[in-house]
Amino acid sequence: MSWNWQLPDWPHFHYDAEPIAQLEKQFLLGAGSAFACLKAITEEERKKFIVEILSLEGQQSSRIEGEILDRESLQSSLRKHFGLQPTVKKETDKEARMARLLSDVYESFDEPLTHEMLFRWHAMLFDNARHIEDRGKYRTHSEPMQIVSNRQGSHHVFFEAPPSAAVHREMSAFIEWFNAPGSSILGRAAIAHLYFESIHPFEDGNGRIGRVLVEKLLSRAVGRPVLLAISQVLEARKKEYYAGLELCNRTLNVQHWVEFFSESLIEAHEESVRWLYFLMQKSKMMSLLADKLNPRQIKALLRMFSEGPNGFQGGMSAEKYIAITKTTRATATRDLVQLVEMNVLNKTGELKHTRYHLNLGAVTKFFDA
Repeated sequence: MSWNWQLPDWPHFHYDAEPIAQLEKQFLLGAGSAFACLKAITEEERKKFIVEILSLEGQQSSRIEGEILDRESLQSSLRKHFGLQPTVKKETDKEARMARLLSDVYESFDEPLTHEMLFRWHAMLFDNARHIEDRGKYRTHSEPMQIVSNRQGSHHVFFEAPPSAAVHREMSAFIEWFNAPGSSILGRAAIAHLYFESIHPFEDGNGRIGRVLVEKLLSRAVGRPVLLAISQVLEARKKEYYAGLELCNRTLNVQHWVEFFSESLIEAHEESVRWLYFLMQKSKMMSLLADKLNPRQIKALLRMFSEGPNGFQGGMSAEKYIAITKTTRATATRDLVQLVEMNVLNKTGELKHTRYHLNLGAVTKFFDA
């Protein structure tokens, strides 16, 4: 049975755009609202948001491939690139490489895709990686490029990509398609990722580069950088993600894939908006509280904010507060009670089950009263 790239109509993927028409409208409306919010905040806060979303995307995209990146090191590299104060003195190599890739994709969003751009991204991702022979260029090995599973001693080939000798020709066609205008934004983004993964042009890194291509296509379509951590959603739905790709291995009818990927893009955009709101509220809260909190309380709050919109798993406790601030239990209790009275934190539970959660938004009402 033939692979998708061996079918007579390759690479003409087809689907019905009607089922995702409402999602298209939702995405465009959300992108416009997010852009308006970004214009309303300071340049520094905007850069902080960019760093948060790019680091989230880089971390989760690497996690999908089984590589764990240090969040603080990745953010520190991104902060340095965008002119913010780094958070660590020295970033580790793999995080710095991912940061360079993410920054380049963000800043070159409006440029047409080229072979050279893809080579540059691959070289950034695998700079000094000794296990990659074809670094910064398409694969050249003569062996079949196969996606395989070796579970419990069984060897199963999920997919075999076009031979290396055909990659440059296939990628030229892909780049021409990618740069051409199209009607359906979400549909094209879904196909862009599938199309690229079907060619699998590089020796390694195809998944990570294939996912940043999604953001580039969306950004070119709306005329400004689209900041969304699609990899966070795909990591959470990894089984569906891989199953969806596998369903398209031998067909050009990609209806199921386009609908799944479009839903994932909407989910990713909603999460990005949640992050934007969270950072705006954080900035407002810390500004209002700047001269009203002691250093312990500020340190604890910043630690809570570092966990993102979901906050501490299980909430802040007196024990966690003591560990973060290196203070006594009596002082910790007094500090936490004060934060609750100021509406900075919500209190739930009693005695040893007492937990505290950020009360975003309410603190502004407290000081406006």
